[in-house]
Amino acid sequence: MTDNAQENLQPTVGISGDATAKLNEVVHNNPRPVSGLRLQITGRLHGELVQVLSLVEEGHEVADYIATTVPGLSVPIFVEAKNVSYLNGVHIHYSYKGEDQSGLEITNPNPLWWGKTETQIQQIIDTQLNPAIAAHGGYMNLLHVEGTTAFIELGGGCQGCGMADITLKQGIEATILEAVPEIERVVDQTDHASGDNPYYQPSKK
Repeated sequence: MTDNAQENLQPTVGISGDATAKLNEVVHNNPRPVSGLRLQITGRLHGELVQVLSLVEEGHEVADYIATTVPGLSVPIFVEAKNVSYLNGVHIHYSYKGEDQSGLEITNPNPLWWGKTETQIQQIIDTQLNPAIAAHGGYMNLLHVEGTTAFIELGGGCQGCGMADITLKQGIEATILEAVPEIERVVDQTDHASGDNPYYQPSKK
């Protein structure tokens, strides 16, 4: 799916009756006014899309989100624009799981990636890179691909690790560039400053 097609897509989000009632309750009981709910992709782990639904309080809206309404829900859902094609058609349902547990679950019918290059990189991450860095308590996510550049994020033991830059250049980047000729550069966008051993600010686009 092209970037333009993704930008023009008006997403649909399904919510069960129980989930709608629970979300309306959470919005109503929030101590500050709520303008909507934010739905976004936070990563891809263990062969699945990882998505998060969170409250957006008034005054904290983000511009690059697409608002969509759901019948019965008291506020709109703001869908992450850059990942709208991966969030279109998701279904949110609710089942009670005990005290202090949200019970909200999101079912997503979309593939991990629509693009061939992203799919190739993800396969390398799943079969080669993550198994290797898992021995050190770490993992990595492919965030997106722009042109010939792949943007990644490290987590677990790799976040804030003083060896992360060496791991990126000599391990991760070398492996990806060798296997995927379309990629010429790999950029780490991890917030290493918030890791256990912060040592540098992450690269920015």
